[in-house]
Amino acid sequence: MSYCISKEVKAIGGLGTTIDVVLVNGHLRVGDTIIVAGQEGPIVTQIRGLLMPEPNRELRVRNQYQNYKTVKAARGIKIAAKDLEKSMAGLPLFVGRRDDETEYFKNEIQNILKTALSSIKLKENGVHVQASTLGSLEALLEFLKTSNIPYAGINIGPVHRKDIIRASTQLERDPQWAVILAFDVRIERDAQEHADTVGVKIFQADIIYHLFDMFIAHRERIKKENQEKYRHLAVFPCKLRVLPQYIFNSRDPIICGVLIEDGFVKLGTPICVPSKEFIELGRIVSIELNHKPLDVARKGSEVCIKIEPISGEAPKMFGRHFDENDLLMSKISRESIDIVKDHFRDDMQKSDWQLMIELKKIFNIL
Repeated sequence: MSYCISKEVKAIGGLGTTIDVVLVNGHLRVGDTIIVAGQEGPIVTQIRGLLMPEPNRELRVRNQYQNYKTVKAARGIKIAAKDLEKSMAGLPLFVGRRDDETEYFKNEIQNILKTALSSIKLKENGVHVQASTLGSLEALLEFLKTSNIPYAGINIGPVHRKDIIRASTQLERDPQWAVILAFDVRIERDAQEHADTVGVKIFQADIIYHLFDMFIAHRERIKKENQEKYRHLAVFPCKLRVLPQYIFNSRDPIICGVLIEDGFVKLGTPICVPSKEFIELGRIVSIELNHKPLDVARKGSEVCIKIEPISGEAPKMFGRHFDENDLLMSKISRESIDIVKDHFRDDMQKSDWQLMIELKKIFNIL
């Protein structure tokens, strides 16, 4: 039995699409029927040419090839044949010299590919990965796994429109994963056009690290865009103790010194008093420490804050609506918690999440 391993599929001027193989055992002849794996199922075609480079040259080096009628193992060969455009490298190539052999090897190719791909565990949310060969696909997936980047779809060969359609399902779940990582493969024109239309990003490179860098940069862009979009809705957990000796203005706006007992305060944080029926005081519009403005202050700090009242509501007053015995807390909600989880995780420490859980109970948030 003649047996080959396909290594690379490429288009050669004057020859069309060819496939580079290593003939492991047996022999090949011009006119032999070969069975190779294809993107849409096994491809059965006839060898039109067996090409090898001049002595001391490699198959991948552009040079003048020599034609052979017959080649015996073990050799590296370039095969010219019809219908190889959608063939897949990295899998066995079989020779069927009888009709029953051809059918047998068609089933064998399907089973080998099905077994290889079904053994790869996919996630519900993740990138779509496309590679030129099974080996390069496995190498890229291993790299993504160690980099904690999930993958939801895989394929071998050029990126087609159907791959874009599959990847586009991530747009409804989480747009950061609506990405195709194309490793050493070409992108069909209609696929690129459809990707541009629906909003799927395609990153193409011949080096794994370049793909990784492209994707990380893309994810950082999306993260920053989402943070800007949702910043006004994010509410971080805090507990504040009013310092009665530092009441600079008791109402509209309230300006006072506070000790941050837990969590942290940021500009824009809405403040309420749970012990006084959750009355809302307004939002923090400035934070100062030693007359220097801050954007954020953490647990243990003593800072001066200014709270602007809620527009359209009667301003609340220190000494009348609340006093130094009442703890001030950030007014969280189910929506604000989800926004912090989705877009501002890096701002939170473990103790902040513990306080968030405590505030959920205080505010009776499910």
